[in-house]
Amino acid sequence: MSKARLVITAVEIEGRSVADVAASYGLSRSWIYELLNRYRTEGEAAFEPKSRRPHTSPTAIPDSTIDLIVRLRKQLTESGLDAGPDTITWHLAHHHHIQVSASTIARTLTRQSLVEPQPKKRPKASYTRFEAAQPNQTWQSDFTHYRLANGQDTEIITWLDDHSRYALHVTAHRRITGQIVLDTFRKTAHQHGYPASVLTDNGMVYTTRFSGGRGGRNALETELQRLNIVQKNSRPNHPTTCGKCERFQQTLKKSLTAQPTQPTTLTELQTLIDTFVNAYNNHRPHRSLPHKATPATAYQARPKASPSADRSTDIHHRVLADIVDKDGKLSLRLHGRMHHIGIGREHARTPVLKLLDDLHLRVINAATGELLRDLTIDPTRDYQPLGRPPGPQPRKHRSPDPR
Repeated sequence: MSKARLVITAVEIEGRSVADVAASYGLSRSWIYELLNRYRTEGEAAFEPKSRRPHTSPTAIPDSTIDLIVRLRKQLTESGLDAGPDTITWHLAHHHHIQVSASTIARTLTRQSLVEPQPKKRPKASYTRFEAAQPNQTWQSDFTHYRLANGQDTEIITWLDDHSRYALHVTAHRRITGQIVLDTFRKTAHQHGYPASVLTDNGMVYTTRFSGGRGGRNALETELQRLNIVQKNSRPNHPTTCGKCERFQQTLKKSLTAQPTQPTTLTELQTLIDTFVNAYNNHRPHRSLPHKATPATAYQARPKASPSADRSTDIHHRVLADIVDKDGKLSLRLHGRMHHIGIGREHARTPVLKLLDDLHLRVINAATGELLRDLTIDPTRDYQPLGRPPGPQPRKHRSPDPR
């Protein structure tokens, strides 16, 4: 039995005075009078404990702000953009001039059943993060697949600044080739300046250094070496090394999927990409940046890095086994381009070794060691002529026809 019921019983049933009951139970008379008043007004409900919640909460956000938070969450989610507390905080401050903390927004989203708790999610503090100190200090690049509404496959290539997360270049293509990688790099560099280094995965369109040495440098590797730009590649099965680019592509594809009308052509897809990139760079905060700045703001805030390392000693050496074809030529892939080397018909079907020292090539007979050709390759020409002196050339002696 509760003490309130004892007090009410002593006064109402036993007929004892309020002063006597107060002295017996060590209570104040004002509290007993208040209890008697509740009992005579509410009956048995007076014995139930009342809520201790305050009648007013001066620090609580108004209902109109709660409705705005819910509306922003819905708009951002439907657009395929990040809709977490940090992003909503930024939109409230910059577009509605309302200051609400991210923790308050998180509690509001939870109370509105708009988020699901993830207690087993790996905490951000467990990751070791790496970030370039300056814009253009490192560019990340990667490409991802996207299927159009008509079922046709496309690929989207991205060049992203590691320091600011600024999307420097994002374009869609039927298929990403080594030449497209080079062209997009040059276009990006023409617009934003050359980076000090680039970071990519080990795809053949980015590097052939791990292909056993048979393919030589591809077009991008040659360009980077010429410009003294450091080339860095992630280790196999370590996608987090290029995690900023991977995360950007994930957000991009989420936005594309959320569009009410899916693209059916590359032109339509590129229009959607351009719209997303503009919003990503200029109109939304990035939670990993200081003060939740936009990537464009972070990219312009500091001086840009540029190529500075001396890589003049980075010479490409290869030893390749080959056989002269029936027309007296050899093939050699150099700087991502196929070249044909004239050796002479008299050496057709001869096994040879090609000794390559950057652009200097020596071709020797694999059996005898005889030097068959010594030249410096002209990278602007597909065919490297033999360069024999003018005039008629001696013809190879043929045995008379026995017939």
